Order: sequence, then C-alpha cells, then structure tokens
Amino acid sequence: MTEECCLGLAELKKQYEKLRKKYNLPSFEALNQDFEIEKLQERETELLLREIRRNMIDKNLAYLRFVEMFLNPTNAPMFFLALTKTLSNGDKKTIEELYAELGKNELKSVARDNEYDENEEAKFIKKFFEQWQKIKEKFSGLMIGVEKAWEKKSEKAEKGYLG
Repeated sequence: MTEECCLGLAELKKQYEKLRKKYNLPSFEALNQDFEIEKLQERETELLLREIRRNMIDKNLAYLRFVEMFLNPTNAPMFFLALTKTLSNGDKKTIEELYAELGKNELKSVARDNEYDENEEAKFIKKFFEQWQKIKEKFSGLMIGVEKAWEKKSEKAEKGYLG
C-alpha cells in the first residue's frame, strides 16, 4: 500500500496565501470557518482553487438537499412532512428563494468543472463567498422560523393529549 502525500495545514495555508494575495480572495480563516477547507491538507493538488471551489460547493449541495426536503417531503423523513405543515408563507417563500440560489450555484460550479482556469476559479470563489454570507443569513432566519413553528406544534400536541 502506498502512502498518499499530504500538504499539511501549514503548507496549505502558505499556498493559499499566495493565491489570496494574487486574486484578492477571502482569508483562509473565513473560508475555513464556512467551508472547512482545512480538509484539503489531506491531499496534494496543483489545482488548489478548484479543490477549494469543490469543497465550497459540497456545502452548497448539502443545503440544497435539505431545502429540497421541504419542497418535496414525500421522499423525506416524516419529520420534514410535519415541519412543512407548520411553515409560514414567509418561510415557504424563503425556502423557494434559497432553492433557486443554491441551484444556480450548483449549475455554475458544474460549468466551471469543464475547463480549468485559475482566474475563473478565483472569481467564482470570491463571488460565491459573498453570496454565501447572504445565504447563511437567510438560512438562519428560516431555521429560527421553523424552530418556532415546531415548538408551537409541539405545545399544541401536548395540550391535546388525553392520556
């Protein structure tokens, strides 16, 4: 069995810092907090920006799948079906907006995979990072609304229990 070569965190940060300065990218720390790019230290690559973009889009995909469960709860766990019944019209609108934004990001990333261009990867990372800050904010607001609705549903269920 051959050993895979790893960058190590210090080397990853060093390589990224060169690219950050060259393309005016977000800090390593900011990207790492949102997208856990430190995981990239586990593999060696000459296409670091592509790997960072892919790591970023993995989180986008996870959020997209989560939002899809609200839009199509028939294949989701029962929990989501119960949640969708408690959503306000505002929450439903937010879910639709998030779905559209997250879906667009997926399409843009797939298009980026066709041909490697370091400059274009950097543009994608910058723009996506900015968008992600807004997505996070929307998503946080949505989750607060969903939690409140769930608590109300739970309170009603407890009051209605005839034991």
